Amino acid sequence: MNAIFLMLMGLGAMALGYFVYSKFICQKIFKVDPNFVTPAHEMSDGVDYVPTNKYVLWGHHFTSVAGAAPIIGPAIAVIWGWVPAFLWVTLGTIFFAGVHDAGAIWASNRNKAKSIGAVTGDIIGSRARSIFMIVIFLVLLMVNAVFAVVIAKQLINFPSATIPVWGAIVVALIVGQLIYRRLINLLVVSIVGVVALYGMIYIGPMMPISLPETIGALSDNEAWIILLFVYAAIASLLPVWMLLQPRDYINGIQLFIGLGLLYGAVIISGPEVVAPAFNTDVPAGTPSIVPLLFVTIACGAISGFHGLVASGTTSKQLDKEPDLRFVGYFGAIGEGSLALAAIIATTAGFATLADWQSVYHAFGQGGVGAFIRGGANILESGLGLDETMAQTLLTVMVVLFAGTTMDTGLRLQRYIFQEWGSIYNMPWMNKGSVATLLAVGSCLLLAFGAGGDGSGGLLIWPLFGTTNQLLGGLTLLVITVMLVKLGRPMIYTLAPLVFLLVMTIAGLVIQLKGFYVKEDWFLFTLDLVVLIAAIVITLECVATLTSTIKERKAAEAKE
Repeated sequence: MNAIFLMLMGLGAMALGYFVYSKFICQKIFKVDPNFVTPAHEMSDGVDYVPTNKYVLWGHHFTSVAGAAPIIGPAIAVIWGWVPAFLWVTLGTIFFAGVHDAGAIWASNRNKAKSIGAVTGDIIGSRARSIFMIVIFLVLLMVNAVFAVVIAKQLINFPSATIPVWGAIVVALIVGQLIYRRLINLLVVSIVGVVALYGMIYIGPMMPISLPETIGALSDNEAWIILLFVYAAIASLLPVWMLLQPRDYINGIQLFIGLGLLYGAVIISGPEVVAPAFNTDVPAGTPSIVPLLFVTIACGAISGFHGLVASGTTSKQLDKEPDLRFVGYFGAIGEGSLALAAIIATTAGFATLADWQSVYHAFGQGGVGAFIRGGANILESGLGLDETMAQTLLTVMVVLFAGTTMDTGLRLQRYIFQEWGSIYNMPWMNKGSVATLLAVGSCLLLAFGAGGDGSGGLLIWPLFGTTNQLLGGLTLLVITVMLVKLGRPMIYTLAPLVFLLVMTIAGLVIQLKGFYVKEDWFLFTLDLVVLIAAIVITLECVATLTSTIKERKAAEAKE
């Protein structure tokens, strides 16, 4: 199979999904209303609630949900073969992720821009909300702690990326001022920002910057992680228009240019996919493809984290309700295209099957390293970029998106603490600075308390896929209940919901057995807690859904 056909089939299907399926879902099922006054206008405060141009908001939403996960998941899952990964990414993007992401914005928008956890309390009940918010907190804790480790490792391994990665923050601050303070045309600002960013990517290999291997009692890895959290804490407290929006917007454009270069190189070089379509000779210890494929590839097919961003920050910036189709559904298309690029880079970016097998010699291998290596080979053969420049380009792409996810993730974690403060009558926790310190403190406690060297977040990362997908299923459940109460068809959210919950609970059970065999009692206990939470919330939601359907039928009978 030539990678060109794989690319055309995937992108063509996703384009069809956006132009046809998303239009049907938003107009006929969600029934978006251009006259609906969004919370961004109703509750505008210039900090979190800010009516935003849909293109800028798309950049924020897309880059916040993208991160490194849509690269890591597919880059690991191709060990089962490229066909299963390709089908799940393509179909998952169209029928699962797009509906989930747009639906989460719609549900939050219709409930005063509340987080999906708070909406759960209003729609289903306080007990479900309490358990749901614990699951949300665990997902955010995993994302923030682990992405800090991912970024730190890439900055150590590729010091040529240091200047463009940190320089992008300066560019974003300037872009924010130009857009909101000086009212300069968005197109002009976009061009200037992207040129500046790529100029730094060009300079990066000429001026590589590394931290000393030891800084006092800290290693370079630990120092980078602390610096990243200091930055993320500051960023989470700044008004969204000042840094979060422009950083995400410029990064969104940068990603599409990067994807354009990678896909262009595929067209020019036409590499063959050397990985097997279905890998029947998987390494020893590789788990069953069902259900693990559907939790290994989360971001890029469907991800519960997207619902947190959609209801946590995106809905607070929605200018007009119809914008949610472009921001939410097309944001999912953008992530799906990134996951597709990861599949192509990790299956067609190697010269021979033997080269591919040397990387994929055990389950869990591949990941970011395989994407950068394979993608750089394609860029080198297709566009003539030298290896260092190609690796720098892809490293910056990975790190910038992991960084923007950390920005948003820490802000969302701050919201969780503030919501807990309101729910449990602890006003001191409502203060932004206090909630931010609690968010950063919990991440650092996990990173340094469990790992000792800043990598403690990796300890609970094996549970990310299942916990994250559980969150996605529960978000779909909340949306489904809302649709039933409004008397609208629920099959378009119910079908992906049932599939996701079945695969997630099966995955949790399989992981539970694995942790028991390994005598990993920490992860065994945590897995058991998540599994019990999944069952309890599911039962609560099913009961609510059933009663809602009965109430709806009774009301229709009276009419």
